[in-house]
Amino acid sequence: MKSATQVQRWTEKEILKTLATRSQELRKMGVRKLGLFGSYLYGTAREGSDMDFLVVLARPSFDDYMDIKFFLEDLFQCQVDLVIEENLKVGLRPYILSEVKYVSGL
Repeated sequence: MKSATQVQRWTEKEILKTLATRSQELRKMGVRKLGLFGSYLYGTAREGSDMDFLVVLARPSFDDYMDIKFFLEDLFQCQVDLVIEENLKVGLRPYILSEVKYVSGL
């Protein structure tokens, strides 16, 4: 995984732009919507921080979920917390949905 200096190089805009360039691959994996939330969105990620993504899948399955999670971890070289939108906890739903920034092209 990345060191502390490397962790800070990913900004919100860089993450979303990188994912937008890979939108065709993501769609092939069944991604309908993908959004960033959490520490990387706010620029507060530290060493050991994971990237938090919210996803809407065309056909939710364990295999699709894991394929997307591994794709994102390989792409960004860090741990990823991938949350399926329909599985958001009721108490967290309004907060996450109000802050999430979605990838263009999905």
